[in-house]
Amino acid sequence: MVTTLVDIISLVLIVVVVLIVIGIVAAGVGIYNRFFSLKNSAEATVGQVKVAMKKRLDMIEQLLGAVKSYAAFEKETLTEVTAMRSRIGNAGPGDLNELERESRSVLGRLLAVAENYPDLKTSQTVQNLMGAVQGVEDEIARHRYTYNNIAQQYNTMTDTIPSNLVAGVMGFKKLEYLEFGEEIERVPTIAF
Repeated sequence: MVTTLVDIISLVLIVVVVLIVIGIVAAGVGIYNRFFSLKNSAEATVGQVKVAMKKRLDMIEQLLGAVKSYAAFEKETLTEVTAMRSRIGNAGPGDLNELERESRSVLGRLLAVAENYPDLKTSQTVQNLMGAVQGVEDEIARHRYTYNNIAQQYNTMTDTIPSNLVAGVMGFKKLEYLEFGEEIERVPTIAF
């Protein structure tokens, strides 16, 4: 009877330990999967930002074409826009921050040139392109907001227990935020 009681207690302890181990492993797998879910969402959103930035640069090229017919605009600006478009494909969040600053600078210079030509201000093509650029600016802002929310969730997981244990073991690093700087606080003036 004593050995049977000891055997039952031993069996119960083994079952409890096995269930605890299974619970810990299941929690670790869940945390691991959440990290990858957030990472994949972040990568998809960065892809959307890249697409929107390419659209903006395409529209800037079209605006350059419209402005070129009214003013001798620098050829180097078109070369600069083309170079930015090619860099977007391989850009990470830090690189996108720099590309954002550069493309806003080009757009600002373009708008300054357009201001000097009254005929250009009333051109329907230019007006349509300016409206489209504004729409893309809004799209970039939405995607940036979404990405930064995802990055915040991911980074919080790398800082908090127990997910930071999984992050440490797996070597997960914090995601970089898309911080387009002070320029993002003021939307480029798109009206004439």
